[in-house]
Order: sequence, then C-alpha cells, then structure tokens
Amino acid sequence: MIAITAKLNVKSGCEAQFEKAMLDLIEKVNANEPGNLLYKLCKDSGGNYLVMELYENDAAVDAHRKAEHVRASGPSFKGIMGGPPEITRMEVIG
Repeated sequence: MIAITAKLNVKSGCEAQFEKAMLDLIEKVNANEPGNLLYKLCKDSGGNYLVMELYENDAAVDAHRKAEHVRASGPSFKGIMGGPPEITRMEVIG
C-alpha cells in the first residue's frame, strides 16, 4: 500500500471556499476510485489543512492523478491556494 499526505496552504479568508471545493473532490474520489482506500481532509487547531490518502498500489495512485474528476477540480482551487502542496509519499509497512 501507498500512503500520501498533502499539506495544503490555503489563503487566509478562503477557507470556506476551499473546504467546499475539497469536500466535493473527496466525494468524487471516494465514489470513483476503487483503488483509493482513504481520502480525507483534516484540519488542525491552527487552521492548517492536510489530506490523508491511502492507495492499494502504484496503479491506484496513477489512476488518481489521471482521473477526470481530479483534473476537472483544478479551477475550483484557482485563487484560493497560498502555494503548492507539500506532498509526502510513504510505503505502508504494517
């Protein structure tokens, strides 16, 4: 299995718009990607966002990246992100 975390930098004042766009994407990922085992948006007490992702294998990660719903979501995030995501990829060992 492959685990991925994506730390997301959202512009101040854009949190509600970001959450709406992200939750819409999460719904589509969960409905359309059988190789995706977990795709959840998390928020800490400081207002920082993190997406936790878990995939069956590399093919499922690749399918996620190429999925039409992922590509189509791009405009929803335009102007509300404060920079690129910080992505960490890990192999699940237990």
